[in-house]
Amino acid sequence: MVGLGEVDLWGGELELVLARVAGRFSRVDLRWRMRDYVRGLLAAVERKNGWQLAEYAGHRGPAGFQHLLNGASWDADAVRDDLSQYVAERLGTPDGVLIVDDTGFLKKDTVSAGVQRQYSGTAGRTENCQIGVFAAYASPKGRALVLYLPKSWTADADRCRAAKIPDSRGFATKGELARAMILRALASPLPIAWVTGDCAYGQEWRMRRTLEEAGVAYVLVVPKSQQLHAPFGRIDQAIADAPDQAWERRSCGDGAKGPRLYDWAAARLPVIDVFDGDRPTHQRWVLARRSLGRPDEIAYYLAYAPNGTSVADLVRVAGSRWAIEEAFQAAKNECGLDQYEVRRYPGWYRHITLAMLAHAFLAAVAAQTTERGAAETTPPAPSASPWQKAADSWTLCCPDPYPATDQSSMP
Repeated sequence: MVGLGEVDLWGGELELVLARVAGRFSRVDLRWRMRDYVRGLLAAVERKNGWQLAEYAGHRGPAGFQHLLNGASWDADAVRDDLSQYVAERLGTPDGVLIVDDTGFLKKDTVSAGVQRQYSGTAGRTENCQIGVFAAYASPKGRALVLYLPKSWTADADRCRAAKIPDSRGFATKGELARAMILRALASPLPIAWVTGDCAYGQEWRMRRTLEEAGVAYVLVVPKSQQLHAPFGRIDQAIADAPDQAWERRSCGDGAKGPRLYDWAAARLPVIDVFDGDRPTHQRWVLARRSLGRPDEIAYYLAYAPNGTSVADLVRVAGSRWAIEEAFQAAKNECGLDQYEVRRYPGWYRHITLAMLAHAFLAAVAAQTTERGAAETTPPAPSASPWQKAADSWTLCCPDPYPATDQSSMP
């Protein structure tokens, strides 16, 4: 049951969100139409398309919403930036993680912006679909989709022109799109301490280098054929040489069925970069995750983290990558992220932006509700036991020009 306090909280928070972006719409009628659209995305509407949203809002037909998405004068880029600011205020923490990933939108036509037969992780097979590259922000307070850039087809200028894709949208790989999003996110108000992503993004050395130059830590999945610096060869070969005691069972976060338990091994790579003679402030790592009962099923990671970072921290960040999958599922199921009926790029861009805004609102009220509940609960007394477990990591054998003499946790 939802109490009156929660209803008041949700209503007041939604009004704040809608007021925050209202100035991005050129006319009062568009502001009211936007409010009706977002409220419809948040409502229990069976299919959140133009007709059913219009029926929920009490409109005579979908023409008003179609105009809002396709022809009205309002700044979707500015709304996207307002969304990032809102997420920073409501969910931002110093240890926040930016997660990059893509998701598919199944389509039956051939003229929608970016549609083609391609592999979709959403469907688990090759389908006629659009692929959008997104970023999500995750912190102990919650998670929300915050930035994205769509994949567009650019070889056919007439096709792009018919779909209203701007001329400035050139072809870019998923890794290039992710790198552009990360740079934009780092310039935003979002407090970002870490970046993570799957193999499609982790294997992009330019993205890893960009993060290192910016001093931002990362834990990124890489293929087993990933080459390490000499003399270590491939990452799978280096992990294969790990002693049995290097593996330790750890949880990388809670899932639907409880803690996500895997066996993990981590090794610090030797410091090879020297900047102006100063001791580097960050350390590179290799990390491996082995499934329980399936020792041949191993995921490999490259990491870059501040000196003194523990293996537990790396495991936590690696596990946070699943937050974007949960955000995709919630945004699609609860906010109609994939239930649009527009074909041209501007309409797609605007619908996705407003659906992300609706999802960010849900994440914010969930965080506020959790904080209120915690404030009303008496915390348990701290344990008086002095015993704590501290597992050491192993190190790939190579002379280190900066011995870790000042860090007792380093082997």
